Amino acid sequence: MARVALHLVAALLALVLTLTGCTGADAHGLTGRYVDDTMTVITALRQAIDVDVADPTYRQVERESHDLMDDYIARYRRNPAIKGMGSFTIMQTSLNSLAGHYANFENRPIPEKLRNRLQKQWEMAADLSVRRGA
Repeated sequence: MARVALHLVAALLALVLTLTGCTGADAHGLTGRYVDDTMTVITALRQAIDVDVADPTYRQVERESHDLMDDYIARYRRNPAIKGMGSFTIMQTSLNSLAGHYANFENRPIPEKLRNRLQKQWEMAADLSVRRGA
């Protein structure tokens, strides 16, 4: 009887894990649809760069932003159809800039010059990915 119960629990656990993996979105809300994911990343990072270093949630926002950037790049950089798109190149450049700031100047606010450049790049990427599909 215990053996049957053990097999039943194992089968139930396998079913739960399988169904959890089929939801389509990952922990950061990335779905695998490039345009939607690009807009999700841009929206989240626009909010993240507005968080002040003195804010108690800054470190958590920084970590979550870094994880989101990693997931986004990892999802799309190996896809040849997307890797060659202008919007992805712009996104990759902007995410590298922000990740570099977080890595090298973790306790300093994002400089206004970098903030402005990121905003411009994200606007260009959004324009290219949403309006033109490039």
